[in-house]
Order: sequence, then structure tokens, then C-alpha cells
Amino acid sequence: MMQFLKSVYAWLIYLFLYLPLAVMAFYSFNASKYSLTWKGFTLKWYGKLLTNTNLFDAALRSLTIAILSATIACIIGTLTAFMLHQYRFRGRKAILGSLFVMMMSPDIVIGISLLVLFLAAGFTLGFWTLLMGHVTLCVPFVAATVYSRFEGFDISVIEAAKDLGANEYQVFSRIILPMAIPGFVAGWLLSFTLSLDDVIISFFTTGPTYEVLPLRIYSMVRLGIKPDVNALSVVMIVITVVAVFLSRRLLKEKR
Repeated sequence: MMQFLKSVYAWLIYLFLYLPLAVMAFYSFNASKYSLTWKGFTLKWYGKLLTNTNLFDAALRSLTIAILSATIACIIGTLTAFMLHQYRFRGRKAILGSLFVMMMSPDIVIGISLLVLFLAAGFTLGFWTLLMGHVTLCVPFVAATVYSRFEGFDISVIEAAKDLGANEYQVFSRIILPMAIPGFVAGWLLSFTLSLDDVIISFFTTGPTYEVLPLRIYSMVRLGIKPDVNALSVVMIVITVVAVFLSRRLLKEKR
């Protein structure tokens, strides 16, 4: 009986989380343009996405920002995780704690803080400010992911390499980095997903001349939910799910 109740509870949780996404995906195939009444199955809304140049340009900008911010964040985050794991210095715990503070901080707080900083520095809002904002968002997640990977290392391998005469660069490039590649790739995919889906920080850090896809979707939804918006959202969900699935597979330890 207890096992049955646990199964029912689990299914109710899944239903609560994923039913809205399933309904949205269902109505993305609706032939009706405005009404929620089902008027037949169609794929024309997905075909319409391919001919919408505004959406295509916004999607291209989002992919560009996501790829660049994920790559830069992975480089900074990996070096940060390596420094925090390998060395003991004053302020180390403060830096490690600040990473988790950034991860738990509301996006709106980060977005407003970055906006104030960029305006005070005299930056013009656009591509570069958006890129810096997304890198700031992603670095703590990469550092935490790679750091957890470093924690699972066999320290004796590193100590043996040092005993055999390897310097710090050789230890990092030939031992630590190859062992950390799964965490590095998982951090990249996680950063890519965060950047691609972000709305709040993008809203505060980009300008009117550089609109990305999440903001484009937000502006479309304000005028009413249409099937083409549902179709675009489904495409983004698929990309996000694939990226998250790959990151989880890479983070999973081999038994």
C-alpha cells in the first residue's frame, strides 16, 4: 500500500510539473490561429518559424551569445575551480561561498546590479553587455560543477606525478584537465542552457538593437498566445532538454 501511495504521489508531481508543457506542445499543432478550440492537426506553425526572419535573427543572436558565454564561462570557471581545489590561501572559503551566493541570487537582482554597473561605466547596452551578463550568470555554475569533479579525483595520482618531477603546468594539462573534461563539458552544456533560456538578465543587459530569442518570445506573448509562439517554445524546450540530458550523462559517475 505504501509503495502504491508513493507511486501516486510521484505521478502527481510529474503531472503538476509537465502538464502545462504537454498542453502547450499539443496546441502548437492546432490549426486554429487564435482560439484554444481544437480545429485540426497541422504543422504549418513549425513551417512558419522557418520563414520568419525576425525570429530567425533573434535565434541566431541567442545561439551566438549562448555559445560564446558558455565557452568563456567554462574557461574562467574551470581555472577558478582548479585554483580553489589545489591551493589553500586566505579568502579561499569566501570565494567558494560567493559562488554559491551568486547561484542562489535572484536573476532580477543580478540583472539590476549589472545594469547599474554598465551605466555607471558608460557602456552602451548591446552585444558586449549582454555577453558579460551571461558570463557572470554562468561562471558560478561551471565552477561548482568542475569543482565537484575535482573533489572526486584520486589525489595520489597528482602526488605521484609531482614526485616524478612534473611541474604545475604538466600536472594540470596532462592529468587534471583530461580527468576534468566530463565536468567541463557538462558545465558548458549547463551554461549554454542557462544563457539560451535567460529572460531577466537579458532584459536588463541588452539594448533595443540586439534582441535575443527569449525576449522576442516575451514580446510576442504580451500580444496573445498564438500557435507559432507555442511551436517556438516547444523547439526551445527540446534544445534545453537535450542539453540538460547530455550534461547529466556526463556528470554521472561510471559505476
